[in-house]
Parts: sequence; C-alpha cells; structure tokens
Amino acid sequence: MAGYDPSRKAEPRLARREDLALLRVIELRAGERLRGHPADAVFAASPTDLDAFEHGMRQRLLWVIEGDTGDVVGYLLAGTLDDDLHIQQMDVLPEQGGKGHGRALLRHALGQAIERGHRRVVLTTLSDVPWNGRFYASEGFRVWPREAWSAGMHRVMAEEAAAGFPMALRVAMLRELCAGGNVIAEHGSAQP
Repeated sequence: MAGYDPSRKAEPRLARREDLALLRVIELRAGERLRGHPADAVFAASPTDLDAFEHGMRQRLLWVIEGDTGDVVGYLLAGTLDDDLHIQQMDVLPEQGGKGHGRALLRHALGQAIERGHRRVVLTTLSDVPWNGRFYASEGFRVWPREAWSAGMHRVMAEEAAAGFPMALRVAMLRELCAGGNVIAEHGSAQP
C-alpha cells in the first residue's frame, strides 16, 4: 500500500466498496475458530450477505482495520436496534488475533455511537468462548437479562433461535454510554 507507515497504530476506518469482498473471507476465516463448537454449523450456513455489508457501508456503520501490511484484517458491522447501536458482526483474521484490532474496532464503534447520540450499545454473542462474552465484558458490556430486553432484541434473539443457534450459549449484552447526562468513560465511570 503506497504511503503505508508500519510504525503507526492501526485505526479503524469506514469500509470502502473494494473492501467488501474481503469481509466475507475474514468472516469465514474467523469462523474456523469455532470448529467443534455447537454454533459452528449455524455460522457456517449463514454468513453475512453482501447486501448487509453494503447497507452498513451506506449507513456509515461498517468499519475496517488494517494490519501491519496495510491489508484489511478485521471489520465491525453495526446497525440500529430500537434506539441503540447494535453490533451485528465483528470478525478479525485468526492470525491477527490478540493484536488489539478487535478492541480498536469496538472502541471506535462506541465512540461513533456517542457521536450519533445513542445511549447504549447492544449485541448478541456466545457466552462460552473467551474472545466473545469475556472480551465484551472487559470493555464494559454486561449481560442483558431477558426480562429487560427491548422489543428489537426479542426479535433478534427469536431470529437467532429460528436459525438454529444454541440459545443456552447465546446472550444479549449491553453497554450504557450515558448516565445522568454524562458520557461513561472506557471502564465505566461517568465523565461530564
């Protein structure tokens, strides 16, 4: 990549049309980490379709991150669910795991949610794999009890159940972005 500086810290950017084909590859490769998991077959049978990526790109809710060589190594696709920013899918190439790319994407999405006026960010994930539930918890997300779900989250979880996800392992999570009119900092304290 011309002008690429490998010493710089990777920052998420909006996806471009030429990135879209790579995102399916990244998703499939990331899914390899679930081999043998009860959700593996569901993920393998229902990859994110190109229309969803294109919609996210048009809405400016699809971000990518580049690795040391300047190639796209991960992405985060978001949407809105009720009044919340909804993280629909986030994947990083397995060989790029542990380098902070997923965390950078997630923190970028949190910042974008605040800029867009959302008070919360929500998602669904597997509770039993360390790069999912525990990762999100380390960024201030908490399990969202079923009785507190929004109408939209009830629909999302019903769709996931219909797709065949092992719902005993599936959780909804949320992160509050505002408390008493103040933005909540990275690790949970309110800032004016």
